[in-house]
Amino acid sequence: MTNNTVAMLGHAVKAHDRRPLVPIHVVINLNLLENNGSIKGANWIELPPGSYTLRTVKTSTAQIEVDIPYDHLVSHAPIGEWGRIAPLRILSFDIECAGRKGIFPEPNVDPVIQIASIVTVQGQSTPFIRNIMTLKGCSPIAGAHVMSFDQERDLLAKWQEFVARVDPDVIIGYNTANFDLPYLLDRASHLRCPSFPHLGRLPGVETRVKNTRFSSKAHGTRESKEVNMEGRIQLDMLQVMQRDYKLRSYTLNAVCAHFLGEQKEDVHHSIITELQEGSDETRRRLAVYCLKDAYLPQRLMDKLMCLYNYMEMARVTGVPFNYLLTRGQQIKVISQLYRKALDENLVIPAMRSGASDEAYEGATVIEPIKGYYDVPIATLDFASLYPSIMMAHNLCYTTLLKPQTISELKLKKGVDYEETPTGDCFVSSQHQKGILPTILEDLLSARKRAKNDLKRETDPFVKAVLDGRQLALKISANSVYGFTGATVGKLPCLQISSSVTAYGRVMIERTRKEVEEHFTKANGYPADAQVIYGDTDSVMVRFGVDNLEQAMALGHEAAEFATKRFIQPIRLEFEKVYFPYLLINKKRYAGLYWTRADKYDKMDTKGIETVRRDNCRLVQTLIDTCLRKILIDRDVVGAQNYAKQVISDLLQNKIDLSLLVISKALTKTEYDAKQAHVELAKRMKKRDAGSAPALGDRVAYVIIKAAKGAAAYEKSEDPIWVLENNLPIDTNYYLDNQLSKPLMRIFEPILGDKAGSLLNGEHTRSVSVSAPTVGGLMRFTVKRLKCLGCKALLSDDEKIVCKDCKGRVEEVYHRQLEVKNEMEMQYNRLWTQCQRCQGSLHQDVLCSSRDCPIFYMRKRAQKDVSEAAVTLARFDDCPGWRC
Repeated sequence: MTNNTVAMLGHAVKAHDRRPLVPIHVVINLNLLENNGSIKGANWIELPPGSYTLRTVKTSTAQIEVDIPYDHLVSHAPIGEWGRIAPLRILSFDIECAGRKGIFPEPNVDPVIQIASIVTVQGQSTPFIRNIMTLKGCSPIAGAHVMSFDQERDLLAKWQEFVARVDPDVIIGYNTANFDLPYLLDRASHLRCPSFPHLGRLPGVETRVKNTRFSSKAHGTRESKEVNMEGRIQLDMLQVMQRDYKLRSYTLNAVCAHFLGEQKEDVHHSIITELQEGSDETRRRLAVYCLKDAYLPQRLMDKLMCLYNYMEMARVTGVPFNYLLTRGQQIKVISQLYRKALDENLVIPAMRSGASDEAYEGATVIEPIKGYYDVPIATLDFASLYPSIMMAHNLCYTTLLKPQTISELKLKKGVDYEETPTGDCFVSSQHQKGILPTILEDLLSARKRAKNDLKRETDPFVKAVLDGRQLALKISANSVYGFTGATVGKLPCLQISSSVTAYGRVMIERTRKEVEEHFTKANGYPADAQVIYGDTDSVMVRFGVDNLEQAMALGHEAAEFATKRFIQPIRLEFEKVYFPYLLINKKRYAGLYWTRADKYDKMDTKGIETVRRDNCRLVQTLIDTCLRKILIDRDVVGAQNYAKQVISDLLQNKIDLSLLVISKALTKTEYDAKQAHVELAKRMKKRDAGSAPALGDRVAYVIIKAAKGAAAYEKSEDPIWVLENNLPIDTNYYLDNQLSKPLMRIFEPILGDKAGSLLNGEHTRSVSVSAPTVGGLMRFTVKRLKCLGCKALLSDDEKIVCKDCKGRVEEVYHRQLEVKNEMEMQYNRLWTQCQRCQGSLHQDVLCSSRDCPIFYMRKRAQKDVSEAAVTLARFDDCPGWRC
C-alpha cells in the first residue's frame, strides 16, 4: 500500500447508485485512519466513481482490491439506508478432541477428531451450509454434509481450505478464543500443516495466538487468549456472556437453558474417545452433538441481538469491533475524545497510567425507612443523571480553572465560572463549551432520535439496529463520568468526577426536601409525602394515597415540580410505582413494578437472592416463591407456611438433590486457601481419575454430614457419589448458611421479632438422616432387615414381614409392586425427556450435565428403581410367602 491509500476489510458499496450491494469483499487499509476521522467501526464507506483504480495484482483474498486517495473516501453516518447492517457471512464452528482417560485434551498429544461448521447470512436464521468433518468414517446425518478423513492432517487442511472458500466476515463459537482456535493452531503446528495458520484474508499474515490479560472494575481480572485473523470479526459467545450477563453458570448448556429455554445433551470429554473408537454409528452420534454445539452460538447471537448491539456500539464509539470484547470502557471514551479534539484542533496529553491514593466521595444513599409498604410507592428517576450534570455545569478538562488563573484574569464567580460543591471551578458554557459536554449532548440527542425512530419503525431488522443503537448511545454516555474518575485510566480528572457525585448528592437531598415540603396536607394534598429511600439517581416517595392512579398522577406532578428547580438539561422523570413494596436495606428491595394502573409489569428485585449466584438453587426457588406470595398474592401467612414447609422438607431429606447443588469452576491448579470444590476434585481424582473434573470444568458439589466442627471443604462431595452411597446431607448447614439469612431479610421487615419462628418450631423437630452405605463405622456394621409392613426390626428367621403383619403379606407385596412400578414410570419419563433433548428416542442417554436438574432427578430415579427391585426380591428369596 502506498502512503496515499487506505484499507479496510468489509463489504463494498455500489458507487453509482449509493446503495449497499450483495456481499462482495473489498480491501481497504485503515492505517491512515487519523487522516480521516469520519471513518468508524462498522460504517459504510463509499468510493465515488472515478476516484479509484482496480488492482491487477492482489495482496489479499478479497474479491476486489482498489487504490484510492484516503481523502476521496466517503464514510456515511449510520442514518437511514446507511444504518442497515451488511449481509455479513457468519461461520459458527465447534471442535471435538479425543483425550486420554482422566486427562483433559492436550494439542501435542490428542487428535482433533471432528469439526462442525454452520454458515449463515446476517438477517437469515436458516444456515445455508451445515457440514461436519470427521476423523474415520461416520454414518450419514440428515440435513448435513459429512466428510470423513483417514488422516488428521487432511482434516485440518480441508477445514482451512473450507474457511478460505466460504470467506466468512464473522467467525463465532463458544469458548473459541481460549480453546477451539488455539487448540487447532497448536495441533496443526504439531502435525506440521504449513497451510493451516492462514485463516485470515491476508495470505502473508499467519494466524497466531497471544496471551492477554483483561482487567476492569466491572468485570474483574481475566486471563485469555487473542487470535489474530485479519479481515474477519471474531465473536466468542462465551466472552459475550461473561461480559454482558450475570449467570449462575456459563456452560453452553446452562446458557441455552436460560436464554433459549432448552437443554442440550452434554457429553463429557472422558467418553468422547470411547465414541470415537467405536463404529460409524457412535461417531455419527458424536457428530450430531458437535453440530448442535456449532449451531447454538448462532442461535444465541440471534436471540440476544449481539451482532446488532456490538455493531452499533462500534459505530457510536468509533472503535474497531474486536475492541468491544477485548478492551474495557475507556477505549470507547478516549476514541470519541480524540475525534472531537481533532475537530477542535486540540491536543490530548499522553499521560502515564498509575495507581493513585486520591479518592472522592461517591453517590448519596438516603437511609431507608425499612418495612413492608402495602401502599403505592412512586419512584422518581433523574434521566441520565451524571451526563446531565456534566452538561448542565460544563464540566470538562477544557473548562477546569486553577485558582491562579481566576485571580490573574479577574474572573467573576457566577458569571465567568461556576464553583462546584467540592470547591473546584469550571468556565461558564457561555464563554467556552467543554468537549465532554459536547460529546454527551451529541450522544443523548442521537439516542433520542434513535428512540423516536424506533417507535415509528415497522421493519424488524431496522428496529433491531435502532434498539442496539439507542442502547449503545446510553452506555457510551454513562461511561464518560467513569472515565474521568478512573485513577488508573488514560486521562483521570478527579476534579470532574468528584464534582459530578457532589452535585448528585446535593440534587438527591434537594429533591427530598422539595417534595416533602411541597406535597403536604397544608398545601391541599391527601397526605404529607415522605421519601422513604433514595439511591444515586432515584427517590422513592410515599404520597399517602391508596390507589395507583393517584400515586401515578402525583408522581408525574412531583417530577415536573422538581425538574423546574434544576438547571437544564437535568430532568426528573416519573417512571414507575412499586405496589406493594418491600424495603429491606440499602440496595436491597423488592416490589411489584407498575407503569400503568391496569396491570403490573413484573416483580422487580434488587440485591436479593433471586438474582444472586453464590448459593444453591433452593435459596433462589424459596425466596422467589415467598416474594411472589407476599407481593403478588398478598398472602404473608401463605409465604410463612411455604417457608416452614420447605425447611421441614429439607430437614427430612425430601428436597431434590438438584436444588442443593453448588457449582464452581476449577480455574487454577493451585489455590491459596482450601476451597470446597477444589478439595473435592482432588478426592474424585483419587477415586477415579478418568471421571474426575479436569482444569476448566465446573465442579458440582453438595455439603454432607461430617465430624463436628469440620470445615466446608472437608464436607463437600460429588452429588452422584452421594446418591449412589446414600450419604447424609448436612441439612443444618443448608439451613444455617444458605436459607436463614435470606429468609430473615425478607420476613423481618414484615414480622419483626416473630420472623425467628420460621427457623424454630414444630416444623424443625422432625429430622431424617440417611444411613450411609460406605465409610466410617459402616464398614463394621451389619444391617438388619425391617418389616415391609410396619418397619419393625425383623428377627434372623424373618425375611419379609414381622409376625404381626404376616396376615397381610399379599397386601404388602402388591403395595411394594405398585411402588416399583411408579418409580419405573418416573424413571422412564425422565429418560425419555433426556432422549428428546439429545434428539433420538432410540439411543442410550450419555448426557452428564451437572447444570441440569433433570440429570440429578434421573440419577435419583435410577437408584430408587434399583432399591425397589432389591426390596421386591425379598419376596423371591422366600417362595413360601403365598401359602
